[in-house]
Amino acid sequence: MPNVSKQHISDKEVKVAFAPLVLQSLPIGVIVFDRELKIVSANPTASGLVDIKTSVDVTLVAGTSEKIWGDWRKILLEVIETGKICRLDNVSYRMADKVSVLQITFAPLTDSLNGIIQGGLLLLEDITEKANVQKQMATTERFAAMGKLASKVAHELNNPIDGIMRYINLAKRIIGEQNLPKPVEYLEHASDGLKRMVQIITELLEFSRSRYSALEDTPLDKIMDDAIRFMEPAVKTAGVEIERQYQSPLPKAKSGNLFQVFCNLLKNAVEAMPGGGKVTISCSVSEDNIAIIKFKDTGEGFSLENSDAIFEPFFTTKTGKGTGLGLAICRDIIEKYGGKITAQNAPEGGSIFTVYLPLNA
Repeated sequence: MPNVSKQHISDKEVKVAFAPLVLQSLPIGVIVFDRELKIVSANPTASGLVDIKTSVDVTLVAGTSEKIWGDWRKILLEVIETGKICRLDNVSYRMADKVSVLQITFAPLTDSLNGIIQGGLLLLEDITEKANVQKQMATTERFAAMGKLASKVAHELNNPIDGIMRYINLAKRIIGEQNLPKPVEYLEHASDGLKRMVQIITELLEFSRSRYSALEDTPLDKIMDDAIRFMEPAVKTAGVEIERQYQSPLPKAKSGNLFQVFCNLLKNAVEAMPGGGKVTISCSVSEDNIAIIKFKDTGEGFSLENSDAIFEPFFTTKTGKGTGLGLAICRDIIEKYGGKITAQNAPEGGSIFTVYLPLNA
């Protein structure tokens, strides 16, 4: 039998050969950096999650807010100095037009021979879907609890307020007959306060019901025209101009609560321009049969830090005026249609509220 030469490969050589392959194939992002925070290597998953720069701290700064997360360089150097692992959850990272929610772990990279820390590892896991599900569940639970509370409070307050209003009206009539102007003025102020309370209670009840009224199919332009006519007195008083940028007839949709949504968005736009201005209402239909309805005003817009909270119940920037329920109700109604509503600042000033509404098949 001829001699056969066998090549023996050591375990160490196997590990060395396969290490780069393992790194490249991992489903989580891995970035290796040295003690000066310079990036040594990064796998494809990491490149898809963050904007890779020359150093790891600059990479993180490029897509995150330091106001929220602090000084990345300081955090990373502390990991290297102390040798302790650091993990951060729900880090919002923006790359181009995409925002991901990441779980980020910093780990020291230690030389196994002498125990000296040579640098570190940055591990990135995309938890965007998980975070969205958790947020939706938390929002649903919060809405359910708030809806029950709102309904109970509103019903408890309705009867006594109704009685107070009746007595105020009686007192105004009797005092007016006696020609006493000051008491009538005071009662007018009290009456205005109660009317505001009634408005809040009405919106609380509407929010607690959150019902979807599937009425007849109605052209979208008719629903918008009806909302504009309904809001016309407030629009004229505020010195606001309405510009319609949509054609008739538009596709039909279940009218339901869309009238209320359009009234709320128009009211919101008018109140954003106390000194007068212009509201432009436009509508287009995408190829996948989605109506895109925009309400654009020429007001001051809103603070970017409020962009996530603007649709939350009871959140308002109108001190002493708004209830903070109008936009929350709008979102609730539109989501029951299977659509969504967004808010953004216009580049030239003002804000744009956009409704994405699936149309009837």
